[in-house]
Amino acid sequence: MADFVAAIDQGTTSTRCMIFDHSGTEVGRHQLEHEQILPKAGWVEHNPIEIWERTAAVIMSALNKTNLTAADLAALGITNQRETSLVWNRKTGRPYYNAIVWQDTRTDRIASALDRDGRGDVIRQKAGLPPATYFSGGKLQWMLENVDGLRRDAENGDAIFGTPDTWVLWNLTGGSRGGVHVTDVTNASRTMLMNLETLDWDDELLSFFGIPRQMLPEIKPSSYPQAYGTTRVDGPLAGEVPITGILGDQQAAMVGQVCLNAGEAKNTYGTGNFLLLNTGEKIVRSSNGLLTTVCYQFASDDGPAKPVYALEGSIAVTGSAVQWLRDQLGIISGASQSEALARQVEDNGGVYFVPAFSGLFAPYWRSDARGVIVGLSRYNTNAHLARATLEAICYQSRDVVDAMAADSGVPMEVLKVDGGITANDLCMQIQADVLGVDVVKPVVAETTALGAAYSAGLANGFWANTDDLRANWHEDKRWTPQWSEEQRERGYAGWRKAVERTLNWVDVD
Repeated sequence: MADFVAAIDQGTTSTRCMIFDHSGTEVGRHQLEHEQILPKAGWVEHNPIEIWERTAAVIMSALNKTNLTAADLAALGITNQRETSLVWNRKTGRPYYNAIVWQDTRTDRIASALDRDGRGDVIRQKAGLPPATYFSGGKLQWMLENVDGLRRDAENGDAIFGTPDTWVLWNLTGGSRGGVHVTDVTNASRTMLMNLETLDWDDELLSFFGIPRQMLPEIKPSSYPQAYGTTRVDGPLAGEVPITGILGDQQAAMVGQVCLNAGEAKNTYGTGNFLLLNTGEKIVRSSNGLLTTVCYQFASDDGPAKPVYALEGSIAVTGSAVQWLRDQLGIISGASQSEALARQVEDNGGVYFVPAFSGLFAPYWRSDARGVIVGLSRYNTNAHLARATLEAICYQSRDVVDAMAADSGVPMEVLKVDGGITANDLCMQIQADVLGVDVVKPVVAETTALGAAYSAGLANGFWANTDDLRANWHEDKRWTPQWSEEQRERGYAGWRKAVERTLNWVDVD
Protein backbone atom coordinates (compact mmCIF):
# COMPACT_ATOMS: atom_id res chain seq x y z
CA MET A 1 0.00 0.00 0.00
CA ALA A 2 1.11 3.58 -0.62
CA ASP A 3 2.63 5.37 2.37
CA PHE A 4 0.57 8.58 2.55
CA VAL A 5 -2.94 10.00 2.57
CA ALA A 6 -3.78 13.47 1.22
CA ALA A 7 -6.55 15.83 2.27
CA ILE A 8 -8.05 18.84 0.53
CA ASP A 9 -9.27 21.46 2.99
CA GLN A 10 -11.45 23.91 1.07
CA GLY A 11 -12.01 26.65 3.63
CA THR A 12 -13.69 30.03 3.79
CA THR A 13 -10.62 32.14 3.10
CA SER A 14 -8.22 29.63 1.54
CA THR A 15 -7.75 26.14 0.14
CA ARG A 16 -4.96 23.83 1.19
CA CYS A 17 -3.71 20.37 0.39
CA MET A 18 -2.01 18.50 3.24
CA ILE A 19 -0.29 15.13 3.12
CA PHE A 20 0.02 12.86 6.18
CA ASP A 21 1.86 9.66 7.02
CA HIS A 22 0.57 6.75 9.12
CA SER A 23 1.48 8.47 12.40
CA GLY A 24 -0.71 11.44 11.46
CA THR A 25 2.36 13.61 10.94
CA GLU A 26 2.20 16.27 8.27
CA VAL A 27 4.77 15.67 5.55
CA GLY A 28 3.79 18.49 3.23
CA ARG A 29 1.25 21.20 2.43
CA HIS A 30 0.47 24.08 0.16
CA GLN A 31 -2.17 26.76 0.73
CA LEU A 32 -3.64 29.60 -1.33
CA GLU A 33 -6.16 32.28 -0.40
CA HIS A 34 -9.10 33.21 -2.62
CA GLU A 35 -11.00 36.45 -3.01
CA GLN A 36 -13.76 37.46 -0.61
CA ILE A 37 -16.41 39.11 -2.81
CA LEU A 38 -18.62 41.59 -0.91
CA PRO A 39 -21.13 43.07 -3.38
CA LYS A 40 -23.46 44.56 -0.74
CA ALA A 41 -23.65 44.90 3.02
CA GLY A 42 -24.26 41.40 4.40
CA TRP A 43 -23.52 39.65 1.10
CA VAL A 44 -20.47 37.34 0.93
CA GLU A 45 -19.54 35.40 -2.20
CA HIS A 46 -16.72 33.31 -3.67
CA ASN A 47 -15.86 32.61 -7.30
CA PRO A 48 -16.37 28.84 -7.86
CA ILE A 49 -13.90 28.77 -10.76
CA GLU A 50 -11.24 30.40 -8.58
CA ILE A 51 -11.89 27.84 -5.84
CA TRP A 52 -11.40 24.96 -8.26
CA GLU A 53 -8.27 26.53 -9.76
CA ARG A 54 -6.83 27.06 -6.28
CA THR A 55 -7.66 23.45 -5.39
CA ALA A 56 -5.84 22.12 -8.44
CA ALA A 57 -2.85 24.38 -7.75
CA VAL A 58 -2.42 23.41 -4.09
CA ILE A 59 -2.59 19.69 -4.93
CA MET A 60 0.15 20.00 -7.55
CA SER A 61 2.32 22.21 -5.33
CA ALA A 62 2.00 19.93 -2.28
CA LEU A 63 3.09 16.94 -4.37
CA ASN A 64 5.97 18.88 -5.94
CA LYS A 65 7.21 20.12 -2.55
CA THR A 66 7.31 16.57 -1.18
CA ASN A 67 8.58 14.89 -4.37
CA LEU A 68 5.56 12.60 -4.27
CA THR A 69 3.22 11.42 -7.02
CA ALA A 70 -0.30 10.08 -7.10
CA ALA A 71 1.15 6.57 -6.77
CA ASP A 72 2.37 7.46 -3.26
CA LEU A 73 -1.17 8.27 -2.06
CA ALA A 74 -3.36 5.52 -0.63
CA ALA A 75 -6.44 7.73 -0.61
CA LEU A 76 -7.73 11.29 -0.75
CA GLY A 77 -10.14 12.98 1.65
CA ILE A 78 -12.07 16.23 1.26
CA THR A 79 -13.19 18.68 3.93
CA ASN A 80 -14.83 22.02 3.35
CA GLN A 81 -16.67 25.13 4.44
CA ARG A 82 -20.06 23.60 4.87
CA GLU A 83 -23.16 25.68 4.15
CA THR A 84 -21.64 27.66 1.27
CA SER A 85 -23.84 26.99 -1.77
CA LEU A 86 -22.98 26.54 -5.45
CA VAL A 87 -25.06 25.78 -8.53
CA TRP A 88 -23.56 24.80 -11.89
CA ASN A 89 -24.48 23.23 -15.22
CA ARG A 90 -23.69 19.52 -15.34
CA LYS A 91 -23.09 19.62 -19.12
CA THR A 92 -20.75 22.63 -19.25
CA GLY A 93 -19.43 22.92 -15.70
CA ARG A 94 -20.30 26.62 -15.78
CA PRO A 95 -21.50 28.10 -12.48
CA TYR A 96 -24.78 30.01 -12.70
CA TYR A 97 -23.75 32.40 -9.94
CA ASN A 98 -20.99 32.97 -7.42
CA ALA A 99 -20.93 30.67 -4.41
CA ILE A 100 -23.06 32.20 -1.65
CA VAL A 101 -20.98 31.87 1.52
CA TRP A 102 -22.28 30.59 4.86
CA GLN A 103 -21.74 34.07 6.38
CA ASP A 104 -24.07 35.72 3.84
CA THR A 105 -27.28 37.24 5.28
CA ARG A 106 -29.30 38.08 2.14
CA THR A 107 -31.80 35.31 2.96
CA ASP A 108 -32.96 36.88 6.25
CA ARG A 109 -36.49 37.38 4.92
CA ILE A 110 -36.69 33.77 3.78
CA ALA A 111 -35.55 32.57 7.21
CA SER A 112 -37.91 34.81 9.16
CA ALA A 113 -40.88 33.80 6.98
CA LEU A 114 -40.25 30.14 7.78
CA ASP A 115 -40.53 30.88 11.48
CA ARG A 116 -43.65 33.02 11.13
CA ASP A 117 -45.86 30.33 9.63
CA GLY A 118 -44.76 27.27 11.59
CA ARG A 119 -42.51 25.66 8.96
CA GLY A 120 -39.56 26.50 11.20
CA ASP A 121 -40.72 24.02 13.82
CA VAL A 122 -40.82 21.27 11.20
CA ILE A 123 -37.27 22.16 10.11
CA ARG A 124 -36.07 22.04 13.72
CA GLN A 125 -37.64 18.64 14.26
CA LYS A 126 -36.57 17.02 11.00
CA ALA A 127 -33.25 18.74 10.23
CA GLY A 128 -32.13 19.74 13.75
CA LEU A 129 -31.55 23.32 12.64
CA PRO A 130 -33.30 26.64 13.24
CA PRO A 131 -34.35 28.58 10.13
CA ALA A 132 -31.36 30.90 9.64
CA THR A 133 -29.41 32.66 6.92
CA TYR A 134 -26.48 30.36 7.80
CA PHE A 135 -27.78 27.23 6.08
CA SER A 136 -27.90 26.21 2.43
CA GLY A 137 -31.62 25.77 1.75
CA GLY A 138 -32.45 29.48 1.78
CA LYS A 139 -29.39 30.31 -0.34
CA LEU A 140 -30.47 27.81 -2.98
CA GLN A 141 -34.05 29.18 -2.92
CA TRP A 142 -32.65 32.70 -3.42
CA MET A 143 -30.66 31.60 -6.48
CA LEU A 144 -33.64 29.77 -7.97
CA GLU A 145 -35.73 32.94 -7.58
CA ASN A 146 -33.13 35.47 -8.72
CA VAL A 147 -30.84 33.87 -11.34
CA ASP A 148 -32.26 33.97 -14.88
CA GLY A 149 -32.92 30.55 -16.37
CA LEU A 150 -31.80 28.62 -13.30
CA ARG A 151 -35.18 27.19 -12.30
CA ARG A 152 -35.84 26.01 -15.87
CA ASP A 153 -32.47 24.26 -16.03
CA ALA A 154 -32.95 22.82 -12.53
CA GLU A 155 -36.29 21.29 -13.45
CA ASN A 156 -34.93 19.72 -16.63
CA GLY A 157 -31.93 18.24 -14.78
CA ASP A 158 -29.13 20.42 -16.16
CA ALA A 159 -28.53 22.63 -13.09
CA ILE A 160 -27.10 20.88 -10.05
CA PHE A 161 -26.38 22.02 -6.51
CA GLY A 162 -23.61 21.30 -4.04
CA THR A 163 -21.60 22.56 -1.14
CA PRO A 164 -17.84 22.97 -1.82
CA ASP A 165 -17.09 19.28 -1.16
CA THR A 166 -19.46 18.34 -3.98
CA TRP A 167 -18.00 20.95 -6.34
CA VAL A 168 -14.40 19.81 -5.68
CA LEU A 169 -15.32 16.11 -5.94
CA TRP A 170 -17.24 16.68 -9.19
CA ASN A 171 -14.27 18.45 -10.76
CA LEU A 172 -11.67 15.95 -9.47
CA THR A 173 -13.62 13.04 -10.93
CA GLY A 174 -14.03 14.52 -14.39
CA GLY A 175 -16.39 17.48 -14.18
CA SER A 176 -18.56 17.72 -17.28
CA ARG A 177 -16.93 14.49 -18.52
CA GLY A 178 -18.63 12.26 -15.97
CA GLY A 179 -17.94 13.93 -12.62
CA VAL A 180 -19.48 12.31 -9.55
CA HIS A 181 -22.34 14.31 -7.95
CA VAL A 182 -22.15 13.24 -4.28
CA THR A 183 -22.03 14.73 -0.80
CA ASP A 184 -21.71 13.14 2.63
CA VAL A 185 -24.14 13.06 5.55
CA THR A 186 -22.35 15.80 7.52
CA ASN A 187 -22.59 18.37 4.74
CA ALA A 188 -26.12 17.32 3.84
CA SER A 189 -27.14 17.83 7.47
CA ARG A 190 -26.31 21.55 7.13
CA THR A 191 -28.79 22.34 4.38
CA MET A 192 -32.17 22.34 6.23
CA LEU A 193 -33.14 19.77 3.57
CA MET A 194 -31.98 16.42 5.06
CA ASN A 195 -33.93 14.39 7.60
CA LEU A 196 -31.61 13.49 10.51
CA GLU A 197 -33.32 10.14 11.03
CA THR A 198 -33.52 8.89 7.43
CA LEU A 199 -30.25 10.55 6.28
CA ASP A 200 -31.99 11.41 3.02
CA TRP A 201 -33.44 14.50 1.37
CA ASP A 202 -36.89 15.15 2.77
CA ASP A 203 -39.69 15.97 0.33
CA GLU A 204 -41.57 18.14 2.82
CA LEU A 205 -38.45 20.20 3.56
CA LEU A 206 -37.69 20.54 -0.17
CA SER A 207 -41.22 21.85 -0.71
CA PHE A 208 -40.66 24.63 1.84
CA PHE A 209 -37.90 26.05 -0.36
CA GLY A 210 -39.27 25.10 -3.80
CA ILE A 211 -36.21 22.99 -4.61
CA PRO A 212 -36.36 20.29 -7.33
CA ARG A 213 -34.98 17.04 -5.87
CA GLN A 214 -32.99 16.24 -9.04
CA MET A 215 -30.67 19.19 -8.31
CA LEU A 216 -29.31 17.56 -5.19
CA PRO A 217 -26.29 15.25 -4.85
CA GLU A 218 -26.53 11.67 -3.65
CA ILE A 219 -25.84 11.38 0.10
CA LYS A 220 -23.12 8.89 1.14
CA PRO A 221 -21.34 8.03 4.42
CA SER A 222 -18.39 10.19 5.50
CA SER A 223 -15.94 7.30 5.08
CA TYR A 224 -16.68 5.17 2.03
CA PRO A 225 -14.65 2.02 1.21
CA GLN A 226 -16.19 1.69 -2.25
CA ALA A 227 -14.86 5.22 -3.07
CA TYR A 228 -17.06 8.05 -4.28
CA GLY A 229 -14.85 8.09 -7.36
CA THR A 230 -11.22 8.33 -8.43
CA THR A 231 -9.18 11.25 -9.61
CA ARG A 232 -8.46 11.49 -13.32
CA VAL A 233 -5.04 10.91 -14.85
CA ASP A 234 -5.37 14.22 -16.70
CA GLY A 235 -6.29 16.09 -13.49
CA PRO A 236 -4.09 17.85 -10.92
CA LEU A 237 -3.06 14.58 -9.22
CA ALA A 238 -2.00 13.10 -12.56
CA GLY A 239 -3.12 9.65 -11.46
CA GLU A 240 -6.03 7.59 -10.22
CA VAL A 241 -6.38 8.06 -6.46
CA PRO A 242 -9.52 6.80 -4.68
CA ILE A 243 -11.52 9.53 -2.95
CA THR A 244 -12.86 7.74 0.12
CA GLY A 245 -13.57 10.41 2.76
CA ILE A 246 -15.71 13.55 2.94
CA LEU A 247 -16.50 15.52 6.09
CA GLY A 248 -17.70 19.05 6.70
CA ASP A 249 -14.87 21.02 8.25
CA GLN A 250 -16.07 21.01 11.85
CA GLN A 251 -16.97 17.34 11.81
CA ALA A 252 -13.54 16.68 10.29
CA ALA A 253 -11.96 18.49 13.23
CA MET A 254 -13.92 16.22 15.60
CA VAL A 255 -12.42 13.17 13.88
CA GLY A 256 -8.97 14.79 13.79
CA GLN A 257 -9.21 15.48 17.53
CA VAL A 258 -10.40 11.87 17.98
CA CYS A 259 -13.57 13.04 19.76
CA LEU A 260 -15.23 9.76 18.84
CA ASN A 261 -16.95 8.93 22.15
CA ALA A 262 -20.12 10.49 23.51
CA GLY A 263 -19.27 13.41 25.78
CA GLU A 264 -16.04 14.41 24.02
CA ALA A 265 -15.86 17.98 22.68
CA LYS A 266 -13.59 20.29 20.70
CA ASN A 267 -13.52 23.94 19.64
CA THR A 268 -12.10 24.94 16.25
CA TYR A 269 -10.86 28.51 15.86
CA GLY A 270 -11.00 29.62 12.26
CA THR A 271 -12.94 32.30 10.39
CA GLY A 272 -15.62 31.51 12.95
CA ASN A 273 -15.61 29.27 16.01
CA PHE A 274 -17.30 25.90 16.07
CA LEU A 275 -17.73 23.94 19.27
CA LEU A 276 -19.04 20.38 18.94
CA LEU A 277 -20.05 17.80 21.54
CA ASN A 278 -20.33 14.16 20.51
CA THR A 279 -23.72 12.76 21.61
CA GLY A 280 -23.17 9.25 20.22
CA GLU A 281 -25.94 7.53 18.28
CA LYS A 282 -28.55 9.63 20.09
CA ILE A 283 -30.17 12.66 18.44
CA VAL A 284 -30.17 15.34 21.17
CA ARG A 285 -32.47 18.24 20.36
CA SER A 286 -31.31 21.54 21.83
CA SER A 287 -33.40 23.79 24.04
CA ASN A 288 -30.63 26.38 24.30
CA GLY A 289 -29.88 27.60 20.79
CA LEU A 290 -27.52 24.87 19.62
CA LEU A 291 -27.68 22.83 16.41
CA THR A 292 -28.24 19.10 16.17
CA THR A 293 -26.05 17.74 13.42
CA VAL A 294 -24.48 14.55 12.09
CA CYS A 295 -20.97 14.19 13.52
CA TYR A 296 -19.86 11.43 11.14
CA GLN A 297 -20.90 8.12 9.64
CA PHE A 298 -18.20 5.58 8.95
CA ALA A 299 -18.68 2.52 6.74
CA SER A 300 -17.03 -0.80 6.01
CA ASP A 301 -17.25 -3.23 3.12
CA ASP A 302 -20.31 -4.65 4.87
CA GLY A 303 -22.13 -1.32 4.69
CA PRO A 304 -22.51 1.93 6.66
CA ALA A 305 -22.38 2.00 10.45
CA LYS A 306 -24.97 3.87 12.48
CA PRO A 307 -24.50 7.65 12.28
CA VAL A 308 -22.97 9.47 15.23
CA TYR A 309 -24.57 12.82 16.12
CA ALA A 310 -23.37 16.01 17.80
CA LEU A 311 -24.56 19.23 19.35
CA GLU A 312 -22.89 22.24 17.77
CA GLY A 313 -22.49 25.87 18.68
CA SER A 314 -21.59 27.88 15.58
CA ILE A 315 -20.11 31.37 15.96
CA ALA A 316 -19.93 33.44 12.79
CA VAL A 317 -17.06 35.87 13.44
CA THR A 318 -13.92 35.11 15.46
CA GLY A 319 -10.74 34.83 13.38
CA SER A 320 -12.35 37.05 10.76
CA ALA A 321 -12.62 39.77 13.44
CA VAL A 322 -8.81 39.75 13.61
CA GLN A 323 -8.76 39.97 9.80
CA TRP A 324 -11.06 42.99 10.12
CA LEU A 325 -8.50 44.71 12.37
CA ARG A 326 -5.93 44.06 9.64
CA ASP A 327 -7.86 44.69 6.44
CA GLN A 328 -10.55 47.25 7.32
CA LEU A 329 -9.03 49.19 10.24
CA GLY A 330 -5.34 48.72 9.41
CA ILE A 331 -4.22 48.66 13.07
CA ILE A 332 -2.19 45.47 12.51
CA SER A 333 -0.35 44.30 9.41
CA GLY A 334 -0.73 40.59 10.13
CA ALA A 335 -2.88 38.35 12.30
CA SER A 336 0.08 37.42 14.51
CA GLN A 337 0.49 41.08 15.49
CA SER A 338 -2.83 41.01 17.33
CA GLU A 339 -1.19 39.20 20.24
CA ALA A 340 1.75 41.60 20.56
CA LEU A 341 -0.57 44.61 20.40
CA ALA A 342 -3.02 43.16 22.93
CA ARG A 343 -0.17 42.37 25.34
CA GLN A 344 0.59 46.09 25.62
CA VAL A 345 -2.34 46.38 28.08
CA GLU A 346 -3.23 44.35 31.16
CA ASP A 347 -6.95 44.18 30.44
CA ASN A 348 -9.60 45.48 28.03
CA GLY A 349 -9.82 48.89 29.70
CA GLY A 350 -13.60 48.55 29.85
CA VAL A 351 -13.92 47.96 26.08
CA TYR A 352 -16.05 45.16 24.66
CA PHE A 353 -16.25 44.33 20.96
CA VAL A 354 -19.13 42.14 19.74
CA PRO A 355 -18.34 41.33 16.07
CA ALA A 356 -21.91 40.60 14.97
CA PHE A 357 -21.11 41.47 11.36
CA SER A 358 -23.49 38.78 10.07
CA GLY A 359 -25.90 38.85 12.99
CA LEU A 360 -25.37 36.56 15.95
CA PHE A 361 -25.25 32.79 15.56
CA ALA A 362 -25.38 30.33 18.49
CA PRO A 363 -26.88 30.51 20.99
CA TYR A 364 -28.75 33.72 20.07
CA TRP A 365 -29.68 33.29 16.37
CA ARG A 366 -30.41 36.98 15.87
CA SER A 367 -30.10 38.16 12.27
CA ASP A 368 -31.10 41.66 13.41
CA ALA A 369 -27.86 42.11 15.40
CA ARG A 370 -24.85 44.07 14.12
CA GLY A 371 -21.38 44.63 15.48
CA VAL A 372 -20.71 47.06 18.32
CA ILE A 373 -17.72 48.41 20.22
CA VAL A 374 -18.83 49.68 23.63
CA GLY A 375 -17.23 51.15 26.75
CA LEU A 376 -14.88 53.53 24.94
CA SER A 377 -13.27 56.50 26.68
CA ARG A 378 -10.35 58.74 25.68
CA TYR A 379 -8.13 56.48 27.78
CA ASN A 380 -8.52 53.59 25.33
CA THR A 381 -6.02 52.75 22.58
CA ASN A 382 -5.79 50.36 19.67
CA ALA A 383 -4.22 47.88 22.12
CA HIS A 384 -7.46 47.78 24.10
CA LEU A 385 -9.40 47.10 20.90
CA ALA A 386 -6.99 44.28 20.00
CA ARG A 387 -7.44 42.81 23.49
CA ALA A 388 -11.23 43.17 23.23
CA THR A 389 -11.14 41.33 19.89
CA LEU A 390 -9.35 38.35 21.43
CA GLU A 391 -11.73 38.41 24.38
CA ALA A 392 -14.70 38.43 21.99
CA ILE A 393 -13.48 35.13 20.54
CA CYS A 394 -13.39 33.64 24.03
CA TYR A 395 -16.63 35.10 25.38
CA GLN A 396 -18.57 33.88 22.35
CA SER A 397 -17.18 30.41 23.07
CA ARG A 398 -18.33 30.67 26.68
CA ASP A 399 -21.87 31.48 25.47
CA VAL A 400 -21.84 28.16 23.61
CA VAL A 401 -20.18 26.15 26.39
CA ASP A 402 -22.85 27.27 28.86
CA ALA A 403 -25.63 26.33 26.41
CA MET A 404 -24.00 22.94 25.80
CA ALA A 405 -23.82 22.20 29.52
CA ALA A 406 -27.51 23.13 29.88
CA ASP A 407 -28.54 20.83 27.00
CA SER A 408 -26.35 17.86 27.90
CA GLY A 409 -26.36 18.16 31.69
CA VAL A 410 -22.60 17.56 31.63
CA PRO A 411 -20.26 20.41 32.64
CA MET A 412 -17.13 20.70 30.51
CA GLU A 413 -13.95 19.60 32.28
CA VAL A 414 -11.38 20.28 29.55
CA LEU A 415 -11.60 21.88 26.11
CA LYS A 416 -9.66 20.48 23.15
CA VAL A 417 -8.81 23.25 20.70
CA ASP A 418 -7.46 23.48 17.16
CA GLY A 419 -7.21 25.93 14.27
CA GLY A 420 -5.10 28.94 13.46
CA ILE A 421 -5.85 31.12 16.49
CA THR A 422 -4.48 28.44 18.83
CA ALA A 423 -1.04 29.80 17.88
CA ASN A 424 -2.00 32.94 19.83
CA ASP A 425 -0.90 32.15 23.41
CA LEU A 426 -2.66 35.15 24.89
CA CYS A 427 -5.98 34.26 23.27
CA MET A 428 -5.80 30.68 24.54
CA GLN A 429 -4.91 31.88 28.05
CA ILE A 430 -7.91 34.24 27.97
CA GLN A 431 -10.05 31.29 26.82
CA ALA A 432 -8.99 29.24 29.85
CA ASP A 433 -9.61 32.24 32.11
CA VAL A 434 -13.07 32.96 30.67
CA LEU A 435 -14.19 29.31 30.86
CA GLY A 436 -12.49 28.32 34.09
CA VAL A 437 -11.26 25.00 32.58
CA ASP A 438 -8.00 23.80 31.07
CA VAL A 439 -7.57 24.36 27.33
CA VAL A 440 -5.49 21.74 25.48
CA LYS A 441 -3.97 21.84 22.00
CA PRO A 442 -2.70 18.75 20.13
CA VAL A 443 0.63 18.56 18.33
CA VAL A 444 -1.19 18.69 14.97
CA ALA A 445 -3.26 21.86 15.33
CA GLU A 446 -4.71 21.67 11.78
CA THR A 447 -7.04 18.85 12.72
CA THR A 448 -9.60 19.65 10.02
CA ALA A 449 -7.39 18.33 7.23
CA LEU A 450 -6.18 15.50 9.46
CA GLY A 451 -9.78 14.41 10.11
CA ALA A 452 -10.49 14.28 6.39
CA ALA A 453 -7.35 12.18 5.92
CA TYR A 454 -8.40 9.87 8.76
CA SER A 455 -11.86 9.42 7.24
CA ALA A 456 -10.35 8.52 3.87
CA GLY A 457 -7.66 6.25 5.34
CA LEU A 458 -10.08 4.36 7.60
CA ALA A 459 -12.14 3.50 4.53
CA ASN A 460 -9.36 1.59 2.77
CA GLY A 461 -7.44 0.15 5.71
CA PHE A 462 -4.57 2.65 5.77
CA TRP A 463 -5.57 3.02 9.42
CA ALA A 464 -6.98 -0.26 10.73
CA ASN A 465 -9.42 1.24 13.23
CA THR A 466 -10.04 4.21 15.49
CA ASP A 467 -7.51 2.89 18.03
CA ASP A 468 -4.83 3.78 15.47
CA LEU A 469 -6.16 7.35 15.42
CA ARG A 470 -6.16 7.64 19.23
CA ALA A 471 -2.56 6.49 19.34
CA ASN A 472 -1.64 9.39 17.06
CA TRP A 473 -3.10 12.12 19.33
CA HIS A 474 -0.49 13.91 21.47
CA GLU A 475 -0.84 16.99 23.68
CA ASP A 476 1.29 19.95 22.63
CA LYS A 477 0.29 22.69 25.06
CA ARG A 478 -2.07 23.29 27.98
CA TRP A 479 -3.41 26.58 29.38
CA THR A 480 -4.73 26.65 32.96
CA PRO A 481 -7.13 29.32 34.29
CA GLN A 482 -5.52 32.23 36.17
CA TRP A 483 -8.53 34.48 36.80
CA SER A 484 -10.48 34.35 40.04
CA GLU A 485 -14.14 33.38 39.89
CA GLU A 486 -15.03 37.01 40.66
CA GLN A 487 -12.94 38.26 37.70
CA ARG A 488 -14.52 35.67 35.46
CA GLU A 489 -18.11 36.56 36.32
CA ARG A 490 -17.52 40.32 36.23
CA GLY A 491 -15.97 40.08 32.79
CA TYR A 492 -18.76 37.86 31.48
CA ALA A 493 -21.44 40.19 32.86
CA GLY A 494 -19.88 43.03 30.85
CA TRP A 495 -19.90 40.85 27.75
CA ARG A 496 -23.62 40.06 28.14
CA LYS A 497 -24.41 43.77 28.46
CA ALA A 498 -22.46 44.42 25.26
CA VAL A 499 -24.36 41.67 23.41
CA GLU A 500 -27.65 43.36 24.37
CA ARG A 501 -26.49 46.52 22.57
CA THR A 502 -26.19 44.64 19.26
CA LEU A 503 -29.83 43.55 19.11
CA ASN A 504 -32.64 45.08 17.03
CA TRP A 505 -30.21 47.10 14.93
CA VAL A 506 -31.45 45.86 11.56
CA ASP A 507 -35.14 45.66 10.73
CA VAL A 508 -35.99 42.13 9.57
CA ASP A 509 -39.39 41.62 7.94
